[in-house]
Amino acid sequence: MKIDGHVHFVGDGSNGSGCWLRCSTLLDRIVEPVVKAQAGILKSSRQLGVDQAYEERMIGLIDSSSLDSVLLLAMDYPYDPSGHCLKGKAKFYVPNDHVLGLAKKYSQIIPACSIHPARTDAIEELERCEEKGAKVLKLLPNCHNVDCSDIQYQPFWEKLSKLGMPFLAHTGGEFSVPVLNAKFADPRILRLPLECGVKVIAAHGAGKSGIWDPDYTADLLKMMDQFPSLFTDNSALASPNRWHTIKHLLYSKIHSRVIHGSDFPIPSGGFGPWMGNLLNRSDYFKSRKIKNPLERDVFIKQAVGFQQSTFSRLADIIN
Repeated sequence: MKIDGHVHFVGDGSNGSGCWLRCSTLLDRIVEPVVKAQAGILKSSRQLGVDQAYEERMIGLIDSSSLDSVLLLAMDYPYDPSGHCLKGKAKFYVPNDHVLGLAKKYSQIIPACSIHPARTDAIEELERCEEKGAKVLKLLPNCHNVDCSDIQYQPFWEKLSKLGMPFLAHTGGEFSVPVLNAKFADPRILRLPLECGVKVIAAHGAGKSGIWDPDYTADLLKMMDQFPSLFTDNSALASPNRWHTIKHLLYSKIHSRVIHGSDFPIPSGGFGPWMGNLLNRSDYFKSRKIKNPLERDVFIKQAVGFQQSTFSRLADIIN
């Protein structure tokens, strides 16, 4: 089964989804049309609303690609350690129920819930989502303000382990979502969930996003030597700002624990890998002719040398 293990939903709540997206800064207003264009909803969202336009476009992209399905990610609010919701710090929100509902509607969707462990109902919500079909937990520790190594969250990780649900955790820098605590980009904060028996997928290979971000990839690789249940994904690596991480995931002994992901609707293109001599000239220009962004990312990842097993590895982990 060929899966894209890192796809976001973006909505505005126009069809009652409960989703919302905040564009409050100049950068947001500049980036918004770029993301909508990448998603293919720049025009259709004006008539249908972002919710419906995005849903229809996403399913169409999956069906016209070589993929069988995608892991679709919910997005919780950030919280402080005492359980106080920091809604005003969030840029977008995607309720668990919306993703779970789409998974019931479409066989091409594998649902991932998002639950901040500081929530008073965190364990109950985790159990509820698992019962309704959630296969993965997704969080961005640096953006959700989660110190995953905080001992107060141990019961949550133990419950996650008991349910057999993997944890997809953002690692490394981030600029598309507000960062509340940059220290939590460090993959070493994932030690406690791993020690509790959770299968953890460190998204983006813990590489840097911005020029000044620390690069934690070497730390991640050391941890993968220690923890057989620690995986990573290659999401967003076909981009000008993250391509440097590709070589570390290709030429290290952890290649067998890499999972394919696009990070759609974040733009995916071959320019960065081409400039870094990871993608040859012929394949770069072939990639530019692929209009489907999900399929373009598949092509680029194959062309730079990721094994076919990266596309099926998530299926092995969640089944």
